[in-house]
Amino acid sequence: MLVILGFLMVAVFMYLILTKRATPVVALTLVPVAFGLMAGAGLGIGDMITDGIKSLAPTAALLFFAIIFFGIMIDVGLFDPLVKGILRLVRNDPMKLVVGTAVLAMVVSLDGDGSTTFIIVTSALLPLYLKLGVSPVILTVVAGLSNATMNIIPWGGPTVRAASALGISPSDVFVPMVPSLIAGLIIVLLFSIHLGIMERRRLGKLVYEPELVHAAASGGTGRTGGTGKHDGPTPPATGGSGESSSFMDGGLDPERDTLRPKLLWFNAALTVVLLVVLVMDILPIPVLFMIAASIALTVNFPRVKDQGEAIARHSSSIVSVVAMVLAAAVLTGVFQGTGMVEAMASWLMNVIPDALGPFLAVITGVLSMPLTFFMTNDAFYFGVLPVLTETAAQYGIEPVEMARASITGQAVHMQSPLVPAILLLVTLAGVSLADHHKKVLWRAAVVSLTMLVVGVALGQIPFG
Repeated sequence: MLVILGFLMVAVFMYLILTKRATPVVALTLVPVAFGLMAGAGLGIGDMITDGIKSLAPTAALLFFAIIFFGIMIDVGLFDPLVKGILRLVRNDPMKLVVGTAVLAMVVSLDGDGSTTFIIVTSALLPLYLKLGVSPVILTVVAGLSNATMNIIPWGGPTVRAASALGISPSDVFVPMVPSLIAGLIIVLLFSIHLGIMERRRLGKLVYEPELVHAAASGGTGRTGGTGKHDGPTPPATGGSGESSSFMDGGLDPERDTLRPKLLWFNAALTVVLLVVLVMDILPIPVLFMIAASIALTVNFPRVKDQGEAIARHSSSIVSVVAMVLAAAVLTGVFQGTGMVEAMASWLMNVIPDALGPFLAVITGVLSMPLTFFMTNDAFYFGVLPVLTETAAQYGIEPVEMARASITGQAVHMQSPLVPAILLLVTLAGVSLADHHKKVLWRAAVVSLTMLVVGVALGQIPFG
C-alpha cells in the first residue's frame, strides 16, 4: 500500500506541476498532506512535517543569507567586469550567448554550491536574455545542466555522501570518473550549441550596440533583428506563480547608486575567503553566509537605513525561494515519516531478478536518475545505496564501483523540485518549473546515461 501511495503521490504532484494546475508551493504542501493522511499518518503528520522542516531549515537559512550576500556583491558591482567581458564575447550571436551561459555556469560551479552559481549566472546574463528576446527557459536549462553535471565534484555533495555511506575514499570514487565528467560536459556544450542555433534561427542576428547593452542592464527596451532593426517588447519575467523576477531589475545598471568601486578589492577578497573557507569545511555553510553577509552589509552600507534597503531589494527572491524550500520539507517529511521511501526502495529491490545481479552497478546508475529525482540525496545514498551495494557484493561488485555508478544520476537529480537551488534558478529567471522540466529532463537523462556509458566503457563501472 505504501508503495502504491508513494508512486501515486509523485505522479499527482508531477501532474499538477507540469500542467500548471498548481504552483510548486501549493503542490508541495497539499499533495503530501493528502497522501500522508491516506497512509494513516493521522495527527502524527504534524510531527513528520516538523521533522522535514528541521532537516531543511539550514538550507533555508543558507539560501536566505546567500541571496543577501551575492545580491550585495551584485549591487556593489563585483561582477560587472565579468559581465562586460561576457558581453564582448557574445556580441550579436544568440548561440554565443547560450554557450557562454554554459561555460560561465561550469566555471562558477567549481565552488560546489548550486545557489551561488545560479545567482551569478542569472545576474550576469538574464537582463541580456530578456532585452534581446532570447528565451529565459534556455538560460535555466543550460545553467541547470551545467551545474548538475559538475555536481559530482567531491565537495559538491553526492560523491562525499556515497563515499561516507560505503566507508570509502571520495577520491577513489571521483578521480576515475573524471573522463565521464568531461564527456557529460561535452554533451552539455553540444546541447547549448543546438539550443543556441535554434534561438539564432528564431531571432536572427541580434543587434549589438553599447546603448543596447546598457539598456539590457538598466531595464530599457532592447532591439532584435534579422535584416534590420526594430523595437521589440520586453518578454515578461514571470515565474510559475506569476511573480516578476524583481531580483534582476536594474541589477547591472552601470549608473546605479549602490556601486562601490573603491571597495571592489575588499569585496573580491571577502568572496574569495568565503569560498575558500567553504571548501575547507571549517564551519557550516549557513553560518559562513550569515557572517559574510553581515560583514558585507556593514562595510558596504554603514548606515542602518541603507542596510535595510539592501536587504529589501532582494526580499521577493528570498520569500519565494524560502517558501518553496519549506514547502519541499512537507514532501520530504511525509516521504520519510510514513515509510514510503523505504517501502519503494524495498519494492525495487524485490522486482530485480536474480539473473540481473551481475549488472547491479549499471542498474544502480539507471535507478539513480528517478530515485534521486523523487527523494533527497541523503535518502538515496544513506538509505538505498547501502542495500544495493550489499546485494551487489554477492556478485563480486566492489563498493567503490557501486558508488561511481550511483553519482551518474546527478544531472537528473539536480532538476528535482526537492533541490532548493533549482527552485532558486527558476525563480530568479522568472521561468515556470513546468517549462523548465519540459526542456531539461530528457536532456539531463542523456547526460547521465552518457556518463554511465563512459564509465562502463573505461572499466570504472562493471557491466556483467
